[in-house]
Amino acid sequence: EGAGGGTITTTAIYSGNHDVVKETLNIKFLKACEIILSSNYVDKIRAMCDVTNGGLRGDLYEINYEARCGVNIYEEKVRTLVNPIVLQMLESVGVDYLGVSLDSLLIYCDDSISQKIISDLRSVNILCEEIGYVDNSNQVCMTYEGNEKKGILPKFRESAYTKIKQEIGEEPPESQKIMERNIEKAASEALQKRKKIIDYIRKQS
Repeated sequence: EGAGGGTITTTAIYSGNHDVVKETLNIKFLKACEIILSSNYVDKIRAMCDVTNGGLRGDLYEINYEARCGVNIYEEKVRTLVNPIVLQMLESVGVDYLGVSLDSLLIYCDDSISQKIISDLRSVNILCEEIGYVDNSNQVCMTYEGNEKKGILPKFRESAYTKIKQEIGEEPPESQKIMERNIEKAASEALQKRKKIIDYIRKQS
């Protein structure tokens, strides 16, 4: 389950929902990590990450891109794991909860231990659900109410959770291609500089 941290606190303050800040003041994330990492099934955990910048949409994409696999997620199950007070605030200010930091724990594991993880976390009052499954599609898909299935991709920026961010927007800027070329150029120059330094040091030794 997730109630957010700094991002949700900022959203609450900027939108005048100050009481929501209290919902973020807990250590459930740390307790969940401690239980799982000290368990006898930790070797069957394939991946774990906190749902932060870019939200669940971004984290799913990154993990599946690196693992070269696909995933199908059930939106209704995800929604039940978001703190209801936090979710209500996000919806009231027009922030997509799938694209914002919720400080929840995303776990990829063997089928054989999923129910054990859920049981162990629930025993200490931490909500946990099996929200989807991994497949070979190489796509990140979300199944919504009524079995409507859609592919989802991370946006250029995380969900805009303040007025200023909403003015800037979440879509790629017109200069994105120029930015990408400049980044690639800077990375290439940095590698060349590193090679020159290494070559220089080798000649001195």
